[in-house]
Amino acid sequence: MTGHCLFVLGGARSGKSRYAQQRAEAVEGSAIFVATAEAYDDEMRDRIARHQADRDHRWRTVDAPTALPAAIGSLNARGNVVLVDCLTLWLSNLLLANADLAAAGEQLVQSIAGFEGQLTLVANEVGLGIVPDNALARRFRDEAGRLNQSIATLADEVMLVTAGLPLRLK
Repeated sequence: MTGHCLFVLGGARSGKSRYAQQRAEAVEGSAIFVATAEAYDDEMRDRIARHQADRDHRWRTVDAPTALPAAIGSLNARGNVVLVDCLTLWLSNLLLANADLAAAGEQLVQSIAGFEGQLTLVANEVGLGIVPDNALARRFRDEAGRLNQSIATLADEVMLVTAGLPLRLK
């Protein structure tokens, strides 16, 4: 990797997205937000609108609910400041589409490894709670844990955000 990769983990409503955005905004360059969420209901539409309102005019948005590796590849340039929020929603989208998660994860790792700009990735840490009561939820938790480990290994810097407080892990 010739650029810099920051990986920000945290639980729901932990402040991870706000922290990641602040870090990205502190870097000069073309600010690009890669969104993986899809608005299937009013609550999600409101959530997306709040996130959009938090970003100023310098941000350009690219939607990549499933084609995240390709989106990162298309934005690969020195001077680009790319914020991906979030890997967990991307993984959910792939899981629900019955995609090959291992292949998609490998493609993602390759796109990150070759990125030349500033890349910030956000993901949920879902492995700290109780063991889910159904097979799909357990598979999701396991896949998210594997993905997070792969990205953390590759990233230059890993931060865990809890109650709005960042903790450097790497």
